[in-house]
Amino acid sequence: METNLASDHLQTIRTLMERSALYRRALAPVMIVSGSIGLVAAGIAPLLKIDTSRSFALFWLIVSAIAMVAAFLLVRRQALRDSENFWSLPTKRVTEALLPAFFVGFAAGAYHIYSNPPTTVWLLALGWIIVYGCAIHAAGFFMQNRMRLFGWMFILGGCGLLFASGIWPELRTIPTAHWLMGSFFGFLHLACGIYLYFTEKRKNAS
Repeated sequence: METNLASDHLQTIRTLMERSALYRRALAPVMIVSGSIGLVAAGIAPLLKIDTSRSFALFWLIVSAIAMVAAFLLVRRQALRDSENFWSLPTKRVTEALLPAFFVGFAAGAYHIYSNPPTTVWLLALGWIIVYGCAIHAAGFFMQNRMRLFGWMFILGGCGLLFASGIWPELRTIPTAHWLMGSFFGFLHLACGIYLYFTEKRKNAS
């Protein structure tokens, strides 16, 4: 029994190493598309007058759903192009790593939609940033090492802004929360995607 378990673990590790190239190629377009969606959403939020806790939570949950569907389609297209099985054991492992933090973020958003608290939008945005960083860090163990660094950028950035809002309470506004979401989920994703695109391009050229 222990021999079979060890064999399964070795097979999982081997498959993860084989799939790392696929993840690397897929990450750049996923990050670029997700970042673009985040920036566009942050830009149109003031025009749509998203100015309550309920509308803020509903708006950004819809945006995140759109970004996740786009990421799913991009990764699936990459897998089909390379004749890979999309829903493989490594893909399940990555999904399992992401799921707890994503569930917490969804629950926090659902609470704000249900109760519409007047003063916690800033904390909701920071909470989303921090738990997303935790999710990316967890998934980074099955992808590239730099993804864990990317996760730490969200974690440290969110925690730093949490303490900053204690010093400057004027930060705790809904417009600033939109700017915050656009900066982290828009600009940071876009910058990371562009970086991954050019580093992968250099690897393919060498």
